[in-house]
Amino acid sequence: MKKLPVEQTIGLPLAHDLTEVTPACRRKRVAFSRGHVVRMEDIVQLRRLGKNQLYVGMVEPGFVHEDDAALLLAPHLAGEGIEHDLYPTEGKVNFRTTVAGLFRVDIEALARLNRLGVPSMPTIHDRFPVAPGKTVAAFRIIPLCCERTLVERMLSIAERPLIWVEAYRIKQAAIVVTGTEVYSGVVEDRFVDRLSFKLRQLGVEPVFTTVVPDDSRKITAAIEHAASVARLVLVTGGTSVDPDDVTNQAMADAGVTFVSRGNPLQPGNHLSIGHRDDRIFCTVPAAALHFNATALDVFLPRLLVEDLPDADELAQAGHGGLCHFCDPCVYPVCPFGRP
Repeated sequence: MKKLPVEQTIGLPLAHDLTEVTPACRRKRVAFSRGHVVRMEDIVQLRRLGKNQLYVGMVEPGFVHEDDAALLLAPHLAGEGIEHDLYPTEGKVNFRTTVAGLFRVDIEALARLNRLGVPSMPTIHDRFPVAPGKTVAAFRIIPLCCERTLVERMLSIAERPLIWVEAYRIKQAAIVVTGTEVYSGVVEDRFVDRLSFKLRQLGVEPVFTTVVPDDSRKITAAIEHAASVARLVLVTGGTSVDPDDVTNQAMADAGVTFVSRGNPLQPGNHLSIGHRDDRIFCTVPAAALHFNATALDVFLPRLLVEDLPDADELAQAGHGGLCHFCDPCVYPVCPFGRP
């Protein structure tokens, strides 16, 4: 591979893609692809692109071209639920999801890969909820080519996939709304519609909904039935410090073991997560009615892959656990609930 003045490259193949950027329409495209044989009529456009010298020809023995490095690494980097470009563009391949679920990253291995200096692999955050078709990562080497021995080191780091998707396993849920004022019709229920919308966005169908008064025995009975038809049970209301709020006690009476009573995130402090055998329970405070994003939105995708946070994780979630209350809200593309 040689670097030559543009006038001397006529009849020679380009060693890499050449990009054209059009600021007025914010467009970026490949003007000349790798392997394109430079013609006399190309010189004017190449000059317009600011190209006074070009890399042409083949890569030297013992080195790997950026396109080839990307194609070698991509299948090893991608795990379950991830697909990648079949052809690099400007030396880069993108990775996209094929299933709905929780995007996962081997953060330590990713750091080892990027620490080599030559490879570049950015990703979105670990545990980010994704739908099919979401771009979640990209890979390229920064120079035009690198030593083959370095590519082999990259492959050793990627012995196991660095990125994958944990597909949502829970597909059905039950909603138990508590509150005498709602049960008696004094206050109109808004929880069922609100929570059903959030669940369906994640591919979960509410198969049972009910409204019960602030009666511990009736709440316990409703929870028992809900758990018999769905693996995830959302229980709303009655979780604050008010003397009429008996939901947490009713859940304990139903045999639910809580990871923690409440959590540090705001809004949604009174959300609690518990389990009984293979059933998962989550109390949903009224904040879910008033804010677009609460602790429920942060933890719900994890619950759908049966990844319950432990008490230590919940404690650490206080860092980054205060909503910025942006207007308009752009959750989940924001730092709320992110480590």
